[in-house]
Amino acid sequence: MKTKPLVFVPTFNEAENVRSMCELLQAQDLDLDILFLDDNSTDGTGAILDSLACEHPNVAVVHRSGKLGVGSAHFQGIQWAYDHGYSTLVTMDCDFTHPPEKIASLLGLRAQYDVVVGSRYMQKRSLQGWNPLRKLLTRTGHALTVSLLGMPFDATGAFRVYRLDRIPRYGFDAIQSRGYSFFFESLYILFVNGITIGEVPISLPPRTYGHSKMSYREVVRSVRLLGTIYAMKLFNPERFAFSEPIGPNQNVPPDQQGWDEYWRKPEFGKGLLYDTVAAFYRKVIIRPTLSHFVRRYFAPGDKLLHAGCGGGQVDVDVRHYVRVTGLDISVNALNLYRRTNQHHCETLHGSIRAIPLPDASFDGIYNLGVMEHFTSVEIDLILREFFRVLKPGGRLVIFWPPEFGLSVLFFKTVKAFLEKVLGRRDVKLHPDEISRVQSRRHAIEIFQRSGYRVLRYYFGPRDLFTHSIIVAEKAPSDPEMT
Repeated sequence: MKTKPLVFVPTFNEAENVRSMCELLQAQDLDLDILFLDDNSTDGTGAILDSLACEHPNVAVVHRSGKLGVGSAHFQGIQWAYDHGYSTLVTMDCDFTHPPEKIASLLGLRAQYDVVVGSRYMQKRSLQGWNPLRKLLTRTGHALTVSLLGMPFDATGAFRVYRLDRIPRYGFDAIQSRGYSFFFESLYILFVNGITIGEVPISLPPRTYGHSKMSYREVVRSVRLLGTIYAMKLFNPERFAFSEPIGPNQNVPPDQQGWDEYWRKPEFGKGLLYDTVAAFYRKVIIRPTLSHFVRRYFAPGDKLLHAGCGGGQVDVDVRHYVRVTGLDISVNALNLYRRTNQHHCETLHGSIRAIPLPDASFDGIYNLGVMEHFTSVEIDLILREFFRVLKPGGRLVIFWPPEFGLSVLFFKTVKAFLEKVLGRRDVKLHPDEISRVQSRRHAIEIFQRSGYRVLRYYFGPRDLFTHSIIVAEKAPSDPEMT
């Protein structure tokens, strides 16, 4: 990788500043490369930047089609630095609130820390001359990130040094914000994954070179995101974990039910209620119930397939008792599964209708809340495929929502509320459920015709009457079934 630091400066309508900024950066005698990224400024900034790139061989310019957000600009700048092999990246604003002469101090700590932040809160009177409202907003933002996220750093500023040779590139993929909230979201994700963070005190002058581009709408959006991250920290902290993304298997049939889109998490705040309820439900209700059935019907160390594994929150307990492989048709689900379970479980990209593994591969298979999304014909094919990859005497544990289950009634109520009370149209909280269990007899008939012996049918308080839970065993092979 390149040892020379890259300084990244995003711009929008900075015509009065860019030449002076470039000259000051060149004058630091630090052997820097400089990248300007302009969001199609209307004041001629882009043309000035192009002339600077012609004058200085260490200056590069990226032009974007429009104003796409400061967080988006920083994300693209980080990706550009990775693409061009830089080990160290400095990020800063172009309005001189981040003093170029402080870059040397930030770089001086890069041997000790993976990220170094220019902090406005390490010394008194660092915001001298700022108007009271802007001081209030800045200090309130800092107080919230400290109290809610547990980060003692200046998390809302853009003046930073990143050691890209120590931070995995995929670590930035979990960042969803593309506005000003990018800064505290990105620092929090790095922080909780063990990336070391240091600070250098800086004093910010009054904003005399241009004007703040942060609108009050952006302030509201940032506060909402902060609250969302706090809620996710409490109920779904795995959401922030690093894990190298899985490569898709090109031989997997197309995902016709929209699972990859379902597991492509929306921007923070757009599905908070649903995500919070779902995380609570998986962890507090389903996870202990699954652990009970796995421990009762499987031996320690058995090799199990979680067919249609989703994000894998329910596997956190059973993975210490048995060996689990998570199978899903959604690459997004598998990437979340990897973040949740890290190195404890294997992952496999594939369809439960055509499992890419040889016969008799597993001691058991479990499946939670998936079968109801298929037709009766497809369910028979899936159960035959399970039969194929099970060892003789292997068992299934299937969680299958009945028509009268609590989760079914709950989501019907939520859907009705959103559509009839809030006026939202065609609300779809999850892919369609077309084959819910109708009765005990209905479930037993389905498994028996696919060659299984049903050991237990359960519907009760253990999971708050949410699922019909069917435990079945692979019966001796019938020539007509193979």
